[in-house]
Amino acid sequence: MNETHVTVVGRIISEPQLRQTRNDVEVANFRLASNERRFDKESQQWIDGDSLYVDVTCWRRLAFGVHACLAKGDPVVVTGRLYTRGFEVDGKRRSVTEMEATSVGPDLARCTLNVHRRRDGRPGEGGTVDQTGPADQQNAEREEEQLAVAA
Repeated sequence: MNETHVTVVGRIISEPQLRQTRNDVEVANFRLASNERRFDKESQQWIDGDSLYVDVTCWRRLAFGVHACLAKGDPVVVTGRLYTRGFEVDGKRRSVTEMEATSVGPDLARCTLNVHRRRDGRPGEGGTVDQTGPADQQNAEREEEQLAVAA
């Protein structure tokens, strides 16, 4: 069977939920929305197009990282295996689009962040190193200036 691997750019529309399976394997779930937005030359305006809603599942280290770092509303880039699961409700056939993520990260075209890299590679334990530098300080100063101007 061929697997469909895709990358979806969008926003998290539900708080990531972390749980453990009976075998103590961490799994996180969240819902992702990807909205088409394009410029209409006739009206000279940006218009919204179709939307894609996907239920995303993350396993093990990725589950821990998603739950620890991301929240509802965050812009993300998600790569993984896309599939459709069918089920029946009140005698009617339904389906839902799901994605088993292999990688999840913030969309740096729409946000900024400070990176904390793990030296030991194990989730939930020490060993984090702040990889911030002068650029992060400049971003923080710019954000403060923008907030002051907006106020």
